Amino acid sequence: MAQWLVAGLWGTFAGGALLVGAIFGYRLRVPGRLVAAIMAFGSGVLISALAFELVGEANERGGLAATATGFLAGASIYTLANLYLARRGARRRKRSDDQPSEAQQTGSGLSIALGALLDGIPESMVIGLGLLDGGAVSGVMVAAIFLSNLPEGLASAVGMKRAGRSARYVLGVWGGIALASGLAAIAGNLLFAGSSPQIVAVTTALAAGAILAMLVDTMIPEAFERAHNAAGLITAVGFLVAFALSRIGG
Repeated sequence: MAQWLVAGLWGTFAGGALLVGAIFGYRLRVPGRLVAAIMAFGSGVLISALAFELVGEANERGGLAATATGFLAGASIYTLANLYLARRGARRRKRSDDQPSEAQQTGSGLSIALGALLDGIPESMVIGLGLLDGGAVSGVMVAAIFLSNLPEGLASAVGMKRAGRSARYVLGVWGGIALASGLAAIAGNLLFAGSSPQIVAVTTALAAGAILAMLVDTMIPEAFERAHNAAGLITAVGFLVAFALSRIGG
């Protein structure tokens, strides 16, 4: 099977957790603390994966300078883009409550959709990047993305429903993001095939920086708001589980 196709399938699988979570969130009544606990665990898994998988890989490929440049650039780009969208109604896009309706803030629906896309693209691109030069898909990275996407789609779908958005809109947004995740993984593989190690390192680190900024700006606040002091312990458990899996798998 072609390498880019493998990347696309894994990217779609990981992104598909958004749609699965959205379906559960829109159709069922899921306890807020359970959502927060899963989100905290997924955050810990993702932090561990980006620390030991992405940043470590970027440093091995291109060295510290390339890694630091990409990492800070990714965090900066994400923060600026997130700030722009937050001012247009997407600030609480991963919250299960207090999302603005279209009547309260015109254009907030589009901003929320664009914000979700902004959150998902860096995660998916690294799947494609990891397959370059004959590499294999990182099971820990895919699991981390899946586990973080599931509660993200769930909590956001609950908030969208409470804000009066239709099932067609909610499921359409997350279905579209899942598809875009697969395309982003393909792009990460095709666009950087044959690139120098430094360019791949900068791009990988850029994605890692954006993911970390996303976690701190959106997922961790939601997890703490619902799970309170237990969020730190649950996040630590997620981090340790991912680290252990990466060592066992290595």
